[in-house]
Amino acid sequence: MQERETYPINIAGVERQLPLFEVKPGLRIAILNILGDIELVDACAMELNRLLSDTNYDVILTPEAKSIPLAHMLSKISGKPYVVLRKEYKPYMGNAISAETLSITSGKPQTLFLDEKDLELIKGKRIILLDDVISTGSTLQGMHLVMDKAGAITAREVGILTEGDRAEWRDILALGHLPLFFGQDKPC
Repeated sequence: MQERETYPINIAGVERQLPLFEVKPGLRIAILNILGDIELVDACAMELNRLLSDTNYDVILTPEAKSIPLAHMLSKISGKPYVVLRKEYKPYMGNAISAETLSITSGKPQTLFLDEKDLELIKGKRIILLDDVISTGSTLQGMHLVMDKAGAITAREVGILTEGDRAEWRDILALGHLPLFFGQDKPC
């Protein structure tokens, strides 16, 4: 395995070293991958549930795939159901609602699909939009488009981390923030 430079971070009391990856020439980002990290997922879900205690919401909505364990644990703790927006249409999804986004990690367009079976669960309901890292806002934008088509109401935008220098991130409930690394910048 290639040795990588890392960015140290404390999230919900859990220390991690996030590897840096170049996503386009001259731009590196710290990658948070919570898949299989039970300690971090549990800590983040507990802290987000505490921070959401004064938010009125009915359902948790998350995109596939890395934030699914977080949505599951937050659902278990809060007692609220969760829905996953899929990134690939499957025939069993019926008349799915969709919206296109652009992924910063892949640099390619991706489509988010709301399974027909989940439409009634979110229609007219107050929804938490949950993601692991909110970076460009593209996935959030896609989630909002799906919500609008489904007739749902956004109660709050939530992430483990925000990334970059966007002023609108101040309205997002997050447990921390990641800088962007340009050129050969060293992690702080």
